[in-house]
Amino acid sequence: MSADANRIERSADPSSLADDVVVAIDAMGGDKGVGAVVEGMQLSLEQNPRLRFLLHGDGDSLSGALRNDRALSGRVEIRHSDSVITMNDKPSKALRSAQGSSMWNAIESVRSGESSVVISCGNTGALMALAMLRLRRAPGVDRPAIAVLWPSLNRSGYNVMLDAGADVRAQADDLLNYAVMGASYARHALGIARPRVGLLNVGTEEHKGGSELHDAARRIASAAPAGDFEYIGYVEGSDMASSRVDVVVTDGFTGNVALKTGEGTAQLIRNLLEEAFRYSILSRIGALFAYTSFRRLQKRIDPRRVNGGVFLGLNGTVIKSHGSADATGISAAIGLGCTLAEGGFAERLAARIALGGSAAARQEAQSS
Repeated sequence: MSADANRIERSADPSSLADDVVVAIDAMGGDKGVGAVVEGMQLSLEQNPRLRFLLHGDGDSLSGALRNDRALSGRVEIRHSDSVITMNDKPSKALRSAQGSSMWNAIESVRSGESSVVISCGNTGALMALAMLRLRRAPGVDRPAIAVLWPSLNRSGYNVMLDAGADVRAQADDLLNYAVMGASYARHALGIARPRVGLLNVGTEEHKGGSELHDAARRIASAAPAGDFEYIGYVEGSDMASSRVDVVVTDGFTGNVALKTGEGTAQLIRNLLEEAFRYSILSRIGALFAYTSFRRLQKRIDPRRVNGGVFLGLNGTVIKSHGSADATGISAAIGLGCTLAEGGFAERLAARIALGGSAAARQEAQSS
């Protein structure tokens, strides 16, 4: 590694860094390379000049990408990493050879307190495994969850859905924690004072679903007052984009299938609309008149604008960016991380989990 690759960019006035939000980024895991990460950082800095970045990866590659970048000068610190965890690495293999990798080092930045949040476009399984190893699970959490923002008819424009695939299993206690964590996330990310939480089921009737789901429903209802959220009962798949609910709770298997289905459907709608507007001369003329509305629709259903699944239930904030994210997607993930860091989300979430678990335990003791 060259001396240039190991350089450190610093602000001229150290006192000006006191109120900055520091974001650690694993720059090596994305499909679009380091260039997309740097462009995303530029977009984010335009929106929030208080951002600083700890950029982890191959020093030469990072230095090359930043060499002529004046916008980021003084706001980036390059941290060279000797290796990269690839998308094809199994979590077990990643754990054995992770030390010194860009993903490991980025997580260590949060563990040491240097940064408030870590963002990676890399291997989801490896990221979760390393985050659990180095940051540890928050007290009372058995299975962390991935929370994503889902386009909806709500005033905020989004609902929260979790788990999106951290763990395909989920028992009643896990679903309770997901409800508490999801409500806290909606409160901080979307500004909803008292989120409405629904449990995903095959119907809204009380008898629908298995005994595990019924148990979870009772526990969530008991924890709602202490967790400062409203439990509205069972919701169906058709409710996920509705204005009826703010937080949709489900297991990781169902949530991941729903997420991928939603992304595929959004892409299908875009393709079909473009095909329809190209069909004839008249449709092309009509497209000109509908251009503004069409662009607004594209913006609403563009998954890049809600890029970033948050790992909830850890002692630190970890955001998984989509592997194919471009600069717009990277910027969205950074913006989300900044919002959570500024609100002290990780610390407040731990307190909410403790309150929710205690309330459910008291209710269970009283009913037994």
